[in-house]
Amino acid sequence: MVNPLEVPPYLLQPLIPSITAGTVTCAQALGSEIYVGCSNGELLRYALHPDADPTKLDAYALLSQQSHPSGKQIDELILVPCIARALILCDRQVHIYTLPSLDLVPNPKPVRNIEALAVDHNHLQRPAATSLTTRSTSTSINFPAERGKNDAIDLCVIKRSTIAMYSLSEEKLTFTREIPFRPGALRAQRSGRHLCVATADIYSVIDLATAQMFELLPVTQVEGTAGTIKPHIIVISPSEFLLLSWTGGSTLGLFITGEGDPVRGTLEWPAHPVSVCLDFPYLTTLLPNGTIEVHSVETQTIIQVIPAPNFGEGGRPGLVSCLAGYAAPSSERGDKMKKVKVGLVRSGKVGLEMVDKKVHGDQNEKTEEVEKEKDADVPSVSI
Repeated sequence: MVNPLEVPPYLLQPLIPSITAGTVTCAQALGSEIYVGCSNGELLRYALHPDADPTKLDAYALLSQQSHPSGKQIDELILVPCIARALILCDRQVHIYTLPSLDLVPNPKPVRNIEALAVDHNHLQRPAATSLTTRSTSTSINFPAERGKNDAIDLCVIKRSTIAMYSLSEEKLTFTREIPFRPGALRAQRSGRHLCVATADIYSVIDLATAQMFELLPVTQVEGTAGTIKPHIIVISPSEFLLLSWTGGSTLGLFITGEGDPVRGTLEWPAHPVSVCLDFPYLTTLLPNGTIEVHSVETQTIIQVIPAPNFGEGGRPGLVSCLAGYAAPSSERGDKMKKVKVGLVRSGKVGLEMVDKKVHGDQNEKTEEVEKEKDADVPSVSI
């Protein structure tokens, strides 16, 4: 049952009408720029440019286009604003690029044979580097603003039989240690000392400080469907994950701490979601029928349903979370802007009172008394 808010939290807004370089496989946005990875190894960078016509909206335009050295599909793109770096997973290798220019950073020891990649979610929430300008259009949860040596961030590289831990700074990628792990990792998310990993059949959590692992929840509860159901892991808070499990008739979403304890309530969808994203306190999910459901994390109720855009034949819609926010041009507030005449006086205190009264239209007796104290000839300005 939908429990709508008086003002819906989301509005569908097109940003880039079409991309002809290849099939889009991943995308991320930061501030006024959008980065896109394609199936043919193309890396695209779009920037928001103001329109010369003040009556038209600003629009995103292609700023640069380059080919990944391997020429193979870009599988994942992770932006790390605090050190102005982008991690790109391609051909089971991780490559490091600069932000915002997307210049390849030479790495003398490339990391290969990667099954899954997980950057500490707490570190992804750190403020952007001073060289990057970001404008957030969404509300996000307040993760701890940790600051390490040289603002280095921690990440886990899950390989066939090990979990390798690294530290990445602006200067270099440093290996720290590794712990054994079973093969078959499909997806992983890290939050602090806890790493949640999904294989085809089970979700597990690893305490990276003690190297202890325990199983949490099956990806699918229907026998014979392992490998056909896509696992979803969402970091909700510094020590809380959301895991999705298919029951055969619906999909359940369970909130579980890094210690494996259930918290909050339970979410439910009539089909297994294609994509799941968090924009705290809202959780958005794209369903196979082409609708986007918006749930409240705090109450677990549906508060909005949006029809997904039609990408035409061969289109593959999906949702991605952009943790640092991005700019979206919109005309929604344009019709609410209007010029207001404001009286100006030389006295700072009286002038502030006048501006406040004029802008808010509060013409009461106190305002009239203040106006009587003004000089007879007061200039005005339109804003």
